[in-house]
Amino acid sequence: MFNAKKTERKMKAIFESILVLTLIMGYHSHSFAQQATNTGKLSLRKVEPYEMQVTYNKTSHLIFPSAIRYVDLGSEYLIAGKAEDAENVLRIKAAVKDFPDETNFSVITNDGRFYNFNVYYSANPATMNYDLLTMQKATDRENGNDVLFEELGNNSPSLAGLLLETIYKKNKRIVKHIGSKSYGIQFLLKGIYVHNGKFYFHTELRNKSNVPFQVDFVNFKIVDKKVAKRTVVQEKPLTPLRMYKPLDEIAGNSVEQNVFLLDQFTIADDKVLVIEIFEKNGGRQQTLQVENSDLVHARQINDMHLKIN
Repeated sequence: MFNAKKTERKMKAIFESILVLTLIMGYHSHSFAQQATNTGKLSLRKVEPYEMQVTYNKTSHLIFPSAIRYVDLGSEYLIAGKAEDAENVLRIKAAVKDFPDETNFSVITNDGRFYNFNVYYSANPATMNYDLLTMQKATDRENGNDVLFEELGNNSPSLAGLLLETIYKKNKRIVKHIGSKSYGIQFLLKGIYVHNGKFYFHTELRNKSNVPFQVDFVNFKIVDKKVAKRTVVQEKPLTPLRMYKPLDEIAGNSVEQNVFLLDQFTIADDKVLVIEIFEKNGGRQQTLQVENSDLVHARQINDMHLKIN
């Protein structure tokens, strides 16, 4: 009788142990399956790295479609830097001869693209220079890997760039009363567009003279309408966040346009927005004045029926 009860207690203890072990195994199995599922989902959005070789005695160059904003090197095996006077060219080479392990580096460009590179050492790399515009994979362009920049808020750099390009290529004149003309130079504001808290100003410069107009800079500022009483303190400069193309020379008897992206704003009735374009080493400066009524009647981007692919 005693032995039977003792055996029964042992069997009960063994059963409880098996039950606990089963629960533990089930929990870990579920956790592993969940982790595997999450890892699988993450891998679907991974950024595939490019592969390249570097060497110690020669410098490799990478040409990106947009200006370089950020570079991070994976180890001390590499040294890199932007090329002088070329914001979209990265110089990179090995800092150590025959480094044994694979390393990497990452680049973020001004159009919001993220690039990752796996790097290996080679005494004689097969390729020394790379054009990322032609190398860029179709899947990267379709899926995108946009990095959001603080100054653009919730606007992705690729969308902002697409809107700048579309306005430029459509080249419509929807504002017909704002312009200036002197010395054979005509400066026009062709359109004001608004999208997601940002203004897009479409301008055009016509050079009807035989002398090229070298653009020094374009200035946006809010000033009092009473120009004679204006002071520096009363001026409020506005800095464009983006422009479609770099400021360059407008050849004689030619026309160039551009699109500038600024934060959305409005102005009081006693003030105006002044847009100035200055000539380098010249005096053919042109000035536009934009009223608050022009700003509040900016064309919605959707009204343009943009095709965003």
